Amino acid sequence: MSAERLSTDPGASATGFRAGTTMYAEGTVARTAFLPQQPRPGPVPKPVAGPASDEVGAVRAAAAVARTSDRGARIVAVTIALVWHLAIGLPAVLAARSTLAVPGVVLGGWLLVAALGVIAGIRLLHDTPLPAAPLAGLLLAVDVAVFATVGRAHLFSPANWVWGTLAWFFLVVLWGRPVRRLLVLLAAHAATALTAVVLHGATGAADLARATMALYGTSSLPVAVFAGAAVLAALSRQRAATAATTNAMVAEREAAERARHERGERLNLVGRAASEVLTELAEGRVDPADPEVQRRCVRAAAQLRRLIAESDDVPHPLLHELRAAADLAERNGLPIDLVTIGTPPPLPVRIRRSLADPLTAGLADAQDWARLTVVSGPDEVVVSLVTPDREGPDTTGHPPEDDDGQVEHLYERDGKIRWTQTRWHR
Repeated sequence: MSAERLSTDPGASATGFRAGTTMYAEGTVARTAFLPQQPRPGPVPKPVAGPASDEVGAVRAAAAVARTSDRGARIVAVTIALVWHLAIGLPAVLAARSTLAVPGVVLGGWLLVAALGVIAGIRLLHDTPLPAAPLAGLLLAVDVAVFATVGRAHLFSPANWVWGTLAWFFLVVLWGRPVRRLLVLLAAHAATALTAVVLHGATGAADLARATMALYGTSSLPVAVFAGAAVLAALSRQRAATAATTNAMVAEREAAERARHERGERLNLVGRAASEVLTELAEGRVDPADPEVQRRCVRAAAQLRRLIAESDDVPHPLLHELRAAADLAERNGLPIDLVTIGTPPPLPVRIRRSLADPLTAGLADAQDWARLTVVSGPDEVVVSLVTPDREGPDTTGHPPEDDDGQVEHLYERDGKIRWTQTRWHR
């Protein structure tokens, strides 16, 4: 006959396994089976950092630097457009108001462009997308209206404010778009200006030269600012991506060096754990049939297995290391219940060692049965081991050293059971 006992603790599902004990009537063989269970829905684990996440981090860092650089250029463009419009265009329009052909249209166009510039500037500085096409169309309409109503006398005067101001507002509404769109708007502005020059009869060599110089002088600087800002943002993005990638490579190299150093330390621990008992056996100074020698071998094997498990890449290293020790104990015929409640938070190797070592030693010396319980929370992990008491000295050894005092070690025995507990808290 056989009977199977399963851990009924609901928290065991967090690890994906439950511990059960199968008892066989014949031969008194007992074995713990770790039975896979269907995991219940739980919180989605955070992505593990790797090459892909490093690349994403580099891209984000580059984008952040590019945004910072681009924001400075946006402030410059909005400031130039509004200050020029207010400080140069408005006084000239007001001074020549009585001599303009249709002063209401010229002044109304100035007010409309000023309001549009304020709204577009605020949205641009807050990274809010602008409806570029409608705004550009409105600016071109104002351009045509002002050239048509300013009059021949003020065609080249500062009162015709669209010569010097409108190109900067083109720059504001098209910020972040390809530079060819700005060139198209400036070409339309130039066509409007030349058409007005011809219609107003200003076709002399001097007038055409003035129109050409005005178009060149008022368009070249906005184009330079627009293209320069785009180039600076691209260079900043490229340099930031290079720097982030370099930092990621340095961090990866340092992590690999730390891993190599830790592997060396782990190898030394493994050697110390087994060398003493193996040397005594090889020199014939101890009897392999001696139960105490057998317990020492089991203890050394359990420590070896736990240390090897430390280097495994698993979601919950502490549970993995404790399962390795429990698996070795059940392979030696010890019925053991393993109960887990909750999910341990990420812990460094030193803390995991301090939590697992006393329990590993207790499992190596246990007889008849054992119950291992792991209760985990975000800020605390408690590992407990209960085994039958027996005659003989305590063999759990001294608690591991923990310089930070984050791991507590408790041990009690009352003649019936032995209870060992390690507790970590932040």
